[in-house]
Amino acid sequence: MEVSKFNTRHWIRIALINFCIVALAGITLRYKINFPLPYLDQKYLLHGHSHFAFTGWVTLALMALMVNYLQEHRISTTYKKYYWILLANCITAYGMLISFILEGYAAFSITFSTLSIFVSYFFIFHYWRDLNKVKDESYAVSWFKAGLIILGISSLGAFSLAYLMANHIRVQDYYFGAIYFFLHFQYNGWFLFVCFGLMFSYLYKKGFLLSPGISKKLFLMMAITVGPAYFLSILWLKLPPVLHVIADIAGVLQGLILIYFINLLRIVKKNGQTNLTSTTRNLWKLASVAFILKIVLQMLSIIPFLTHFAFGFRPIVIGYLHLSFLGIISFFLLGYINQLFSESNRQISKAGVFIFVAGVLVQEVILMMQGLEAMNFEPLPKANLILFFTAIVIGLGLIWLTWSVLGDRTEVNKL
Repeated sequence: MEVSKFNTRHWIRIALINFCIVALAGITLRYKINFPLPYLDQKYLLHGHSHFAFTGWVTLALMALMVNYLQEHRISTTYKKYYWILLANCITAYGMLISFILEGYAAFSITFSTLSIFVSYFFIFHYWRDLNKVKDESYAVSWFKAGLIILGISSLGAFSLAYLMANHIRVQDYYFGAIYFFLHFQYNGWFLFVCFGLMFSYLYKKGFLLSPGISKKLFLMMAITVGPAYFLSILWLKLPPVLHVIADIAGVLQGLILIYFINLLRIVKKNGQTNLTSTTRNLWKLASVAFILKIVLQMLSIIPFLTHFAFGFRPIVIGYLHLSFLGIISFFLLGYINQLFSESNRQISKAGVFIFVAGVLVQEVILMMQGLEAMNFEPLPKANLILFFTAIVIGLGLIWLTWSVLGDRTEVNKL
């Protein structure tokens, strides 16, 4: 394969294959909850599953699409460097998957985690320099730069967690504080900001947005609140009163984000959606609903009565994380990938997408029903078994839609 140019299609395929592996790990996790599997440590597998999902699927896909953005703007650079950076990202992702499953937090897994962070630093450095060459009125450059900064910030949580685990420091507040720091700045920063950058660039290019004004307003509000909103994730800790006030303000300001985002949807609808395939349109609609729901939940989390349930019951936490990871980020990325493939007369399987989406929606409903048990609702019979079969449905859908884009390997430079 020629590496003098960056082959986006190749890396998208790898990212989708990795997503399938994430789903298979999820199926195994759900299997172990319901049936005996003595040779596999549940916590070790969970660590491998989550790290690989972040690095092998989302981060790889975002990096590939960001480099594709440079190519679309005909930026002159050495694209071969991105081949090696993404290859290194994949190696560290598989290294983390295998080492975490085998040993949990130990020498090899911490080494691969650290190497993964250094790979992200290399990407930040090189991509920032190339991004400075882009002239784009959609405000996407600001979204990308903010995402890169927050990616670097999120690594502080990963380093803190690795330090705690390596030194056997078992203070629960420190442990969860580091985890939520990393998760928050990945989910609500790196992932989300780059997705918005990709979205605004595409909408502006295709004429859905006639002015970058709404992009700028939404960006400024999200950039201002992303740091303080971290405290919304740790309200269950014994925080000083001033931090509670900051969290409350961040929660209230989520309302402005919601207003700007709904206004964006109104503008896009007004300007038409004829340039989008039906698959992309439906996936982006679902991602939009999930984003609105996430913002509403963040606003409600400042209510003390609800804070206890939001962070004190595992199904609710898992449901919220999956709402962000699958409902917002993955739905958006699959829609964006489908739209790119459609421009070269190829789309991901509609049937595969339907099965995947159906599985995700059922999973969220079941997790929500499990969460209601904390409020003394009647428990759902066989909920964990239903979640196991739902995980299988999600995996089958992903395998189907991934298989649909694995052919036509001769078209190596269409994207």
